[in-house]
Amino acid sequence: MNDPNQPLSSVEQNPLASLDVWEDDLLERYPDPESIAQGKATEEYRNYETPGRDSVKEFYRLNHTYQTYDFVQGKKAEFLAFNKKEMSVWDAFQFLNQLVDDSDPDTDLDQFQHLLQTSEAIRADGHPDWMVLAGLFHDMGKVLCLFGEPQWAVVGDTFPVGCAWSDKIVYPEYFANNSDAGVERYQTKYGVYSHGCGLRNVDLSWGHDEYVYHMLKDYLPEPALYMLRYHSFYSQHREQAYDHLMDDHDREMFQWVKLFNPYDLYSKNPVAPDWKELKPYYEGLVKKYLPERIKF
Repeated sequence: MNDPNQPLSSVEQNPLASLDVWEDDLLERYPDPESIAQGKATEEYRNYETPGRDSVKEFYRLNHTYQTYDFVQGKKAEFLAFNKKEMSVWDAFQFLNQLVDDSDPDTDLDQFQHLLQTSEAIRADGHPDWMVLAGLFHDMGKVLCLFGEPQWAVVGDTFPVGCAWSDKIVYPEYFANNSDAGVERYQTKYGVYSHGCGLRNVDLSWGHDEYVYHMLKDYLPEPALYMLRYHSFYSQHREQAYDHLMDDHDREMFQWVKLFNPYDLYSKNPVAPDWKELKPYYEGLVKKYLPERIKF
């Protein structure tokens, strides 16, 4: 079993050449339904042995090894104090843009432009403006990387900790190295939780979803907050692996998560949005819902 006290090298901490590699992997696992209709057999998807994806496998090996129940509690205590930085909304996007990775062969767009593409796709379909804002901010939590956090503690599919891991989670075999595997209570169906306790009472693996949810929880409507908090919880909103922990309110709200998810996955486009044209709309939208400065 890996020693959690042994420091990791930068490559071990950050096995993906770019954070976008994880998102590209999601497109392979959960493709646009239209691409299936165009003739590709559904069994060709969710192929985790695809050549050239070793970095994704290594990412999930680290993620599943170190995302323990105690690790999550520690990261919540460390980062949900929001005492790292305080910035204007627009300075925050400039801060996020430091995550641009020149090694990414698929796009030259920065993080903000990716978020604009998501929010613009939502707006084009006539959804409420608070959902547009959720699209604009849903990856803001990736600034955790800029505070020195390894990728496996920032991105990746999320899952409950403190109870048995579902085999619907990507690469479930890597949980064998997780120290929680030796905690008997954590290896039961309900673990530290109870039937129908509601996801608000469940700790998920730590990452940008939980972080941005807490960052914005005082400002946006509840459906938007569910989108932010659970958009990477694929083992539930795509696989329904944790129905036993959800309550009726979760099931109602997850309709919004499922509505949001395609915009997150399928809005990537090599053409940059025209920020000069869009700026007045988004400045007004941010002013409507958010304070001038945000704590990180």
